[in-house]
Amino acid sequence: MSSRTLRALALAAAALVSATALTACGDDSESGGEATTLRLGYFPNITHAPALVGVKNGLFQQALGTTKLEPKTFNAGPAAIEALFSGAVDATYIGPNPAINGWATSKGTALKIIAGSTSGGAGLVVKAGINAPADLKGKKIATPQLGNTQDVALRAWLKENGLTADQQGGGDVSVLPQDNATAVQAFAQGAIDGAWVPEPNLSKMVLESKGKILVNEKDLWPNGQFVTTHLIVKQEFLKEHPDTVKKLLQGHIAAEKLIATDTAGAQKAANEQLAALSGKPLKDDILAAAFKNLTFTNDPIASSLFTSAKHAEDVGLLKPVDLKGIYDLGPLNELLKADGQPEVSDAASS
Repeated sequence: MSSRTLRALALAAAALVSATALTACGDDSESGGEATTLRLGYFPNITHAPALVGVKNGLFQQALGTTKLEPKTFNAGPAAIEALFSGAVDATYIGPNPAINGWATSKGTALKIIAGSTSGGAGLVVKAGINAPADLKGKKIATPQLGNTQDVALRAWLKENGLTADQQGGGDVSVLPQDNATAVQAFAQGAIDGAWVPEPNLSKMVLESKGKILVNEKDLWPNGQFVTTHLIVKQEFLKEHPDTVKKLLQGHIAAEKLIATDTAGAQKAANEQLAALSGKPLKDDILAAAFKNLTFTNDPIASSLFTSAKHAEDVGLLKPVDLKGIYDLGPLNELLKADGQPEVSDAASS
């Protein structure tokens, strides 16, 4: 992670105790009771489709009842973690590496992973003429943000293939973190040679700018399964309002079920929510391609989280960290069991 981001996270982590006290004083609900408001973070991309569908179709609000849902959007994980630390959100959909960084920075006090959401849907798109790792020497490759999930994935893959990339944009490959919209435009204009991005940006670059997929990330993981997005909650909020968190999970499960049983309807809802956020819906071919490249699941695929942490350590973006206790899947499994669905595991190995 960048020094600026690390400083922000460290300051936010140091302020967790005082921020929690202030939150408790300002919340007119009793400890252990229902929260008056739940501020939920998510990203305006298809890898966060359960959030998009849940917000658009009112599934979260329906499950929360009298608790008011306040959705907030972010472009990448580090910004969402900073918001969680500062008290700007109570829970958020997020990728694995920012969650790991948040856990490490707060020494295990800031957050809990409470559900899986999405697997797959990320990879390295490049321009014509780049056919192998060696062809990337001297090239400019974008990622959404330094230290985010795709940034770590790219740097780990480059290292495995004998290529260097430092945090200042130097090395064999110049890695240039930038927001997804900027990367899509830069690739179309030829300002960058490729990008490791999540859907729908991956499909946009392929279908609109004639990019080619050099690496589909699912090909790097056992059975093609790895966590792209999961749902985390601030620990203090979970302790203060467990019933509200369980209702949030009910809305999440409902969104996952809708995607599984009515894919066309879910795609439409997700695209309408994207349009509401960005002012422009995805084209039908991009929407269909993005959904095809994703698997939506309540399973957090915990084993891949531990591997992602090792990747971040290997590329110098994370110091060794003990992830024991990062999951709290009890409420989710209780709801899944009641719904006749299989329970999920937090085991480090699959």
